[in-house]
Amino acid sequence: MKPKIADFGMARIFGDNQQNANTQRVVGTYGYMAPEYAMEGIFSTKSDVYSFGVLLLEVVTGIRRNSNIQTSSFPSLAVYSWNMWKEGKTGELADSSLMDTYSPDEVLLCIHVGLMCVQENPDDRPLMSTVVFVLENGSTTLPAPNRPAYFARRSIEMEQIMVDIQSSVNDCTLSEIQAR
Repeated sequence: MKPKIADFGMARIFGDNQQNANTQRVVGTYGYMAPEYAMEGIFSTKSDVYSFGVLLLEVVTGIRRNSNIQTSSFPSLAVYSWNMWKEGKTGELADSSLMDTYSPDEVLLCIHVGLMCVQENPDDRPLMSTVVFVLENGSTTLPAPNRPAYFARRSIEMEQIMVDIQSSVNDCTLSEIQAR
């Protein structure tokens, strides 16, 4: 319940009259970064919405964005959450400690809003002002979220790369120079 994020505010880099921009170098924390920014260097106010959606899903589910243990074979928390949503298992997704403190409707609303924020297409993501309004006032008329970004099933080749990365060992060699 102690989220850490470093990507909010990146959309402030450009002027008031700009809606999006390109960067020369991508900076930020992978997993919170909007895919259009991570892959193409394109960011906008919707990039911050994506980051907020990941954070909201982390808080409500109690699962870290990079937790392979709890999200099993899914590539991300967003994809895992969306699949649970599509299967009608959203109640199982919420952290049990929240269900004791908050009403199930509030928790499910937060999951719904989080999924709206991590949609693949930036144009489908709500404005942050809309997110704040919905979270403060509730809503029963939210549209169903579309699939989240990074919605790609892992191929066997990709799974093997992940296994190789997880089982790699960093070795260090120290050479001692001696005179002949």
